[in-house]
Amino acid sequence: MSTSSRPSYPINIKRGRKVPAASGAADFLRSNEKIASLLPTVQRNLALQKDCGALLPPIFDTCEVMQVSEGQLTLSAPNAALATKLKQQCPKLQVNLQERGWQINAIRIKVQVKRVVEKPVAVKQIAFSGKALQAFGQLEQTLEKTSQNADLRAALGRLLQRHRPGGQG
Repeated sequence: MSTSSRPSYPINIKRGRKVPAASGAADFLRSNEKIASLLPTVQRNLALQKDCGALLPPIFDTCEVMQVSEGQLTLSAPNAALATKLKQQCPKLQVNLQERGWQINAIRIKVQVKRVVEKPVAVKQIAFSGKALQAFGQLEQTLEKTSQNADLRAALGRLLQRHRPGGQG
């Protein structure tokens, strides 16, 4: 097969379909010359994050690799209790990472409390005018009583029940 006849995108051999592209983050990093130098660091930290997660799965779920500098790995923990547990695992983690080819001479843990802001659950509050409720009621009554309309009629009935004065909503 000549190079000119090859598709410019990867093909899933089993299905013959275009393979979905990876997220555009890596492409963006490669294309922007000011931050392209970050890509190797990001890839290294992701690989290290994956290895740490494989070595310490239950503990490491909420921890992150912050940086690796001069053989020192800095990990973040969300609270002091987890940092203490993680610190006890550091010697074992260091040995296992070295066995996997990482040149880690020391592991440092930083407590990085993340402020978790829970988004309030949106409560749908809509007030229909009397005229709108009357129109929905008329629609419910005039819809043909067929199996195709059964779900729509039921939904209209529930909507009217919730929004009529003295109803649930």
